Amino acid sequence: MSTIDPRIHQVLDGELAADAVPSELRRAVVQLAAAAGLLAAPPASPAASLESRVMAEIRRPVPSRAHRLMRWLVTPRAIILRVRPAWSVAFAVVVAALTLFTADDGGPELAEHEGIAQFVGQFPEAQSVHVVGTFNDWRPGSIALEDHDHDGVWRATVVLPAGTYEYMFVVDGERWVPDHLAERLVADNFGRENSVVIVRPVRR
Repeated sequence: MSTIDPRIHQVLDGELAADAVPSELRRAVVQLAAAAGLLAAPPASPAASLESRVMAEIRRPVPSRAHRLMRWLVTPRAIILRVRPAWSVAFAVVVAALTLFTADDGGPELAEHEGIAQFVGQFPEAQSVHVVGTFNDWRPGSIALEDHDHDGVWRATVVLPAGTYEYMFVVDGERWVPDHLAERLVADNFGRENSVVIVRPVRR
């Protein structure tokens, strides 16, 4: 006794799409579905036997490829897209890379011997914070830090010629505070300490 491929049962029960099985199984599905339809339909005439009607349906010629293609095109289908996590990460990386290389963000153009200095200070109660140093002749108010998130952390990015600079923060226009997170501190001529930042050229 031959057994029926379980995928045929899944197609007949609606658990699997017909186009998801091989072509030889699709033919068997079509024949079994037609036979089941004959069994459910009332007999055309009292003289026609069940066996003759089933055998006639099985012997019916298989529809042509063009006919099957047309029927497949006009049959509504649900489309489910499954994206694997690894592919999602790869896609996000590609998009981010394309954005970085193609977007014109209006950033500063750096010369061969210039670099970027990052100044960060935490002053929760401050109304304004500026950075002064040997790079701007210690002029208060010339380079302002910003606290976009209003979390008390003030930041500024400055393009400077490569070199070593001393600097301090000026809080609310009057309080001079060293940056204790700097690379190092040095004593000045007024009994205080200045922070030191080393700017390295971006292009070598």
